Amino acid sequence: MGLSHMNAAGEANMVDIADKAVTERVAKASAVVQMAPATLEAIISDNLPKGEVLAVARIAGIQAAKRCSDLIPLCHPLALSKVAVEFQVLDAGRLQVLGECKLAGKTGVEMEALTAVSVAALTVYDMCKAVDKAMTIEAIQLDEKTGGKSGTWRREDAQELNDE
Repeated sequence: MGLSHMNAAGEANMVDIADKAVTERVAKASAVVQMAPATLEAIISDNLPKGEVLAVARIAGIQAAKRCSDLIPLCHPLALSKVAVEFQVLDAGRLQVLGECKLAGKTGVEMEALTAVSVAALTVYDMCKAVDKAMTIEAIQLDEKTGGKSGTWRREDAQELNDE
């Protein structure tokens, strides 16, 4: 199986999607921010110097998905119809970031969903670093994708996005 972003000469290029069918495409991704239990409690109780961590991180993740093609060189600019970023406490020191991107288009939205959770997790770090520099961002992963020629794929241990 060849790489889709390489031409016959082995040079990187943007994939031509002109002849691809327009289908509904959805991608879900997640990340985990590991932190001290006191930091997570401060996030939940809105008791941090920089303000509402999850609200700011949610907006950052949404903005990042919309700007994915500006960040990842060979991504197509997409007209996203939905970007959702949510948070779920896994335990006393782990916060999961869940992201979902959706569109009707000719290419998938996996990179947009992955970018959304990555930037949201980085924003949590930025908002909390004054109280917990030891935080880590882990397990950035695609959890599910639907649509397009390759159809549906789902990670077996993926969490659901609780957005409705």
